[in-house]
Amino acid sequence: QVQLVESGGGLVQAGGSLRLSCQASGSIVSIRTMGWYRQAPGKQRELVATIFAGVSQNYADSVKGRFTASIDNAKNTVYLQMNSLKPEDTAVYYCNADVLALRSWRSYWGEGTQVTVSS
Repeated sequence: QVQLVESGGGLVQAGGSLRLSCQASGSIVSIRTMGWYRQAPGKQRELVATIFAGVSQNYADSVKGRFTASIDNAKNTVYLQMNSLKPEDTAVYYCNADVLALRSWRSYWGEGTQVTVSS
């Protein structure tokens, strides 16, 4: 029904930048929230940044001032600009969206993209 496809992960040195993208496609009627979560080895998945109703943003304290989420509603795409990256930002980053598809709201996840920050 709905697919989320992420791109933009990779290997970067500490202090560098990366930009992640995630496009939602399929039988989409409306999107309420889009955002990013991450999971480091041996740790639980945690919120990085979300955008509600295309406007209201929420960030984890650990990324405030360094990461910026944005959304292109026309393309159903959410971006995550990551600056001043630190080794502790190393994780698999997952896109998430609350989507109204056909008749019901559901939360969808992408397959994840690896971000590795070397010291």
